[in-house]
Amino acid sequence: MPFDDRAIAISATFTAEAIQPGLAFWIAELGLACEIRFAGYAQLFQELLDPSGLFARNRGGFNVALVRLEDWLPAGIEDSARKFVAAVRAAAERLPSPLIIVVCPPTSDLETPLRIVCEGTRDLATVHCILPVEVTSLYPVARIHDPHGDQLGHLPYTPEFFVALATAIARKIHAISQPPFKVVALDCDETLWAGICGEDGPQAVVVDPPRRALQQFMAERRREGMLLALCSKNNEEDVAEVFASHPDMPLGPRDFASQRVNWQSKGVNLASLAEELELGLDSFILVDDNPKECTEAQASAPQVLALPLPAQPAAIPQFLRHIWAFDRPRVTAEDERRAELYAQRADRTRAQKASGSLEEFLASLQLEVEIAPMRDSQLARVAQLTLRTNQMNATCVRRTESEVRKSGLECHTVTVRDRFGDYGLTGVLMFQAASDALAVDTFLLSCRALGRGVEHRMVAHLGKLALERGLKQVRIPFLASQRNRPAALFLQSIAQEAAGVSVLSADQAANLVYVPASTPAEPVSESTPAQAPPPRRVDYLKIATELSDPAAVLQRIGAAGRQGRVAKRPADPPRTPLERELTELWAALLHVPAVGIHDNFFELGGHSLLAVQLLSRVRQTCGVDLSLEVVYSGEFTVAELAKAVELKEIEQAGGEYQDLLAELDGLSDEEVRALLAEEQDS
Repeated sequence: MPFDDRAIAISATFTAEAIQPGLAFWIAELGLACEIRFAGYAQLFQELLDPSGLFARNRGGFNVALVRLEDWLPAGIEDSARKFVAAVRAAAERLPSPLIIVVCPPTSDLETPLRIVCEGTRDLATVHCILPVEVTSLYPVARIHDPHGDQLGHLPYTPEFFVALATAIARKIHAISQPPFKVVALDCDETLWAGICGEDGPQAVVVDPPRRALQQFMAERRREGMLLALCSKNNEEDVAEVFASHPDMPLGPRDFASQRVNWQSKGVNLASLAEELELGLDSFILVDDNPKECTEAQASAPQVLALPLPAQPAAIPQFLRHIWAFDRPRVTAEDERRAELYAQRADRTRAQKASGSLEEFLASLQLEVEIAPMRDSQLARVAQLTLRTNQMNATCVRRTESEVRKSGLECHTVTVRDRFGDYGLTGVLMFQAASDALAVDTFLLSCRALGRGVEHRMVAHLGKLALERGLKQVRIPFLASQRNRPAALFLQSIAQEAAGVSVLSADQAANLVYVPASTPAEPVSESTPAQAPPPRRVDYLKIATELSDPAAVLQRIGAAGRQGRVAKRPADPPRTPLERELTELWAALLHVPAVGIHDNFFELGGHSLLAVQLLSRVRQTCGVDLSLEVVYSGEFTVAELAKAVELKEIEQAGGEYQDLLAELDGLSDEEVRALLAEEQDS
C-alpha cells in the first residue's frame, strides 16, 4: 500500500472543511511540515476500518476524527458510540500515525454516549481525546452552533468555533510531536507570592488569588511529572521563613527537586540546576515576574524558555492556561512518580557519600533488575524513553507509540528497584534475529539508572537470548549524537567495534559482569553548552498573549488572505443600505478588500462551504431564510442576493403582499426597489 507522508488527515461525521483555514494558520505558526487532507463526507467509520484509506496511508502525520454525537441520532447514538469505540480500537492496532478524537459540542446534553467514547478509548496509547469542555473552556466563542448552516449544508458550527476546534487540534498535535519540557524554575518574590520577603518581611508577603492559582497550576504540573525548582535572588533564610510562615500555600519546600536561592545571575543558577538534575537546559522553563530577569537569563542560557508573567496579576491564571509548553499528550505512571524518584535519588546520593567505596555503595543498594517482553500498558513509557533518553542511547532512534508498535522488532523493557525505592521502567531493548546474530536496533537506559551496572545486565540478557535461539553474536550499532558519549564509552569498554557496530559473541555477552572502577567516571551533563541544541522555534508567549482568542486568530486569517491584494474602488458600488451591508459581508468572508455588486461570488474565490456560511450570516443579519437555490440558480452577485433578500422579506410580511410578488415577477432591479419603497412608505 502506498503511504502518504506527514499529513493531517481529517474525517468527520459532518461537513468539516471549514476547519481548514484555522489549521493552515496553525501549521504555518508552528512550522509543521504537514498537508491537510479530508476524507469523503460522513465517511468516518469507513476511514477507521479501511486498510487502504486516508488514515491508513498517513505515515508520520496525525489522523483527526471529528465526532458530533447527535449525527448518530438516526442509527441510535449509544449503539453508534459503542460501534465507534470498537472501530477505534481496531484501527489503533494498525494505523501508523496517532489518532486524535475530537468530540465536538452537541446542541443538547449527551452524557452517556460521551462517557462510552471516553472510557472505551482511554487505555489506547496511540489515541488522544479532546472533549467538548476542553475546547469551550479554553477557547470560548460567542456563538458555537449555526443551525442554519447545519440545515443548509451540515455545517453545524460558526466560523469562530471552527477556529477554536482548529486551535485545540493544533495544540494537541504540538503536545504529541514536541519533546516535553521537564523542569519549571520559579522565582519567588512577586511570582510565588505578592511582596518582597527581604523588605516586607516573610510574614508580610501575601499569597493573593492570582499567585495561589499559579501555585496550584504548578502543583498540578508536578503531579503530571514536571520537576519544580526555585531560582530566585533572595536570602535563603528569608525564603525558608516564608514557607514556614505560610503553611497553607499549595506549594511547600518538599515540592521542589532543587533550589538556587542566592544573588547570582539566573543564567548561572539555571546552568547549575541543569547540571545537578542531569537534564538539558532546553528542557527548562523559567517563570519570573521581572521581564529584565527573563531577558538576561535568555541571553546567557538561550536554550531556556523564559516566561515573564503579565504585568497585571489578575491575568496570570489565564496566561498560564495558554502556555502550550506545559501541555502533555498523556501522563504515564512514570510521570506521576518523577518527583518521588528524584527524592529517592537524593537519598542515594547521601548514601553514596557515606559509603567507603563505590563497590560498598553498590552492594548496599540491593539492586534488582527485571528484563522482560514489553506489555501493552508499557507502550507509552517505551515511546517516551526513545524520545527523551540521550546519554545512554546507542542509536538515538526516536519513535512514537505507533512506530514502536509497528516497528516489527521485539521489544524488551528494563525495570529497576533498590532498597530506596523503585526506579520504574528505565531501559528499552529493541532487536531482531538477523542471519546468525541478534541485531539490536535500540539500546537505551535512562540516566537515573546509570553507573549501577544495569547496562551490563542488559547486554547479558541479549547474550542469553542469542544462545537460546542458536545465534552466535550480538550486534549493537552506535550512531553518534550530541549527547550520547556515555553510550560510546560503554560499548568501547565491552566490545570491538567494526563499521560502527559493536560485536560480541553470544557467550561473551551472556557472561558480561559489571566490575566497578575504583574511581567512577562522571556522567556527561546534558546541559553542556557546546552540545546544547538551538532554541525551540515555537513562540509560546505570542500564542498565550495574542492568539488565545479564536476571534483574534480569525482576524489574522482574514488579514493574511487580504495581503498582497490591492484595495480598489469597486466598478459597481452599492446603491442601497442593504447592498452596502452585503458587500461588507462578502468582503469579510472572502478576505478581499472590496466587492462590487455585480462581482461573481465564485470568481472572487468563493466555494460551496463559504456560500453556506454566507447564507447563514444573511439569516443572522437580515432575518430571512434563503435556500441554496439562490446560489446556483444564476449569477451569484451582491445585486442578485439583495434582490432575493428583499423578495423574501416581502414574502414573510404576509398574504397581503402576494399580489405584489406576482407583480414583481419580470420587473428590473430598479423597478423592484422603487415599488418596494413605495409599499413600505404607504
